[in-house]
Amino acid sequence: MEQDTAFNRIFALFFDETPVAVRTIDTGRGEDDFRVTFIVETDAGNKVVLKLADNDFTFPEKIAVWQRTVEEYRKLGYDCPRIFTDKAGRFPMVEYNGHRCTAYAEAFAPYRPAEDRFSEDFGQDDALYQSYKRDIWRMTARIAAQYFDYSPYPSAYCLFETFCPSDKTDEVLDNALTWKEYADKLPEAFREQTERIWRLWTDNRAALEPVYRQLPTSVFQADLNASNILLDDAGRFVGVYDFNLCGRDVFLNYLMRESDGVSGICDALKIAAECYRFSELEKDTALMLYRCLKPLWWSAVKALKDAGSDQTAIRACLDKAERALTEDIDFKTFMEAPNDIV
Repeated sequence: MEQDTAFNRIFALFFDETPVAVRTIDTGRGEDDFRVTFIVETDAGNKVVLKLADNDFTFPEKIAVWQRTVEEYRKLGYDCPRIFTDKAGRFPMVEYNGHRCTAYAEAFAPYRPAEDRFSEDFGQDDALYQSYKRDIWRMTARIAAQYFDYSPYPSAYCLFETFCPSDKTDEVLDNALTWKEYADKLPEAFREQTERIWRLWTDNRAALEPVYRQLPTSVFQADLNASNILLDDAGRFVGVYDFNLCGRDVFLNYLMRESDGVSGICDALKIAAECYRFSELEKDTALMLYRCLKPLWWSAVKALKDAGSDQTAIRACLDKAERALTEDIDFKTFMEAPNDIV
């Protein structure tokens, strides 16, 4: 099989086998984020993964953090594909298609991602779906309970700091600023409410910041979407992969960012409390953190834009945001540890 010369040269840095079939997947997002994944079958009958990245959040020191985090998840019994250096023990810089990329290898995952099963089992068996969601939060809480501190790099969900040099702000503030920019263009009839919402949000964020920096952290995979959640043939949760957003984070921030709606957050908190003991500071901060993350999130921006000139729809969007900034939600009840915490 005729292969790309550059690919063959890079592949040989990692493996002694010869590629016989290669599937190429473009995983990049724009000109400043070049990423490509090769799923490779070799002459020895093995299947391996080779990844190349040219962006400002992929570099050898950070990949080493991903590599260790994979091993920490594996120690807790989760099946996460291992990350490998080249034969010289490095994550080398290589030239490919006009890009200077960092290269690394991964074991091929023998399991299917959850998204492949949504149109099958999970579309008809909600109990199975709820079961694997429960397993995910138990896994994440167990990682949180390790309080890992080996990563100097924040996860992509970081708050009050940036994920990579090209970021001007954290994602939460970026979304809020986009909301403010759009809200300022609304008709004058909405001015008083938009200003009130913005004042509530900024006051809460300012009060949260010094407290937030005292909250417990660990190092997480940080991307629990259905394409990264691995299930066996029976639909049982076995692990996760794709650690390229991995990093240090506050557990409560990660949990709330990965959960939909108040009910979803409460469910995740209750499950997590089975194997993670929330501190009194975390319990006291949960509502404040929710009011920072959710009211002006990207979905709120989208809803406001989608409302167009419909004043009833605009008012409904603003009322929802203001309600999220003012309603008293009893998160603490769901954060109480059961007697049999493990």
